[in-house]
Amino acid sequence: MLALALAAATLGVSPAAGQSAGGQLRGAELLAALRAGGFILYFRHSDTDHSQNDQSLDDCARQRNLTDRGREHARAIGEAIHALAIPIGPVRASPMCRTVETAMLLFGTAERSPAAREAGPQPPGTPERYSALRAMLSTPPPAGVNAVIVGHGYPFYSLVRGQMLEEGEAAIVRPSAGGFEVVARLGLKEWRELAGPPG
Repeated sequence: MLALALAAATLGVSPAAGQSAGGQLRGAELLAALRAGGFILYFRHSDTDHSQNDQSLDDCARQRNLTDRGREHARAIGEAIHALAIPIGPVRASPMCRTVETAMLLFGTAERSPAAREAGPQPPGTPERYSALRAMLSTPPPAGVNAVIVGHGYPFYSLVRGQMLEEGEAAIVRPSAGGFEVVARLGLKEWRELAGPPG
C-alpha cells in the first residue's frame, strides 16, 4: 500500500485513482458535483466487434468498430447525461474511429486528440508511457463545465494501475495540481440511476 502511494505521488496520480478511497462520490452528491463542473469524464469507447482488428489508423473499414449495441448504448448514455443537465465543455477523442463515433453519439461533437492514445517509448504497462494523457486528465476544464475524453481501456489502465474500464464505462476524474483522482465510475445503468426514482 505504501509503495502504491509513493508511486502515485511521484506520477501525480492520487492513490485513490487505483482503489476505493474516501474521495469517492455517489448519488445526489455526485450529481451536484457534476452539475457544478470541474471534472473530466473519461469514457472508454462503447461496445465493439472483437472479431475485427486494427490494421489501419486512417481507414475505418480496417479498424475494430462499434457494434449496433455499442451505438445504442452510447446514444442512451448521452441522452441520460443531457437529461441530468450536466454541463459539458470540450469533448476530445482518440483519433480511432470507434472513439470518435462514441463521442459523436454521446455529445454530437469530437475533437480528435492523438494524446488520448499515444504511447511513449517507456515499457508497456508503465504510467510514464501515457504522459500526454496524464497531463490531459490533470488539467481542469473551463469554469462551470466538465471536459470529456473518449479513449481506450489500456492507456487508462496503465495510468491508474489496474483499473480497467468496461466498454462504454466512464471514470469521473477530479483534476488537481499535477495529478488527478478518480471519484466514480459510471456505466449506462449508473447514469440512469443518478436521476433518482421516477416521480
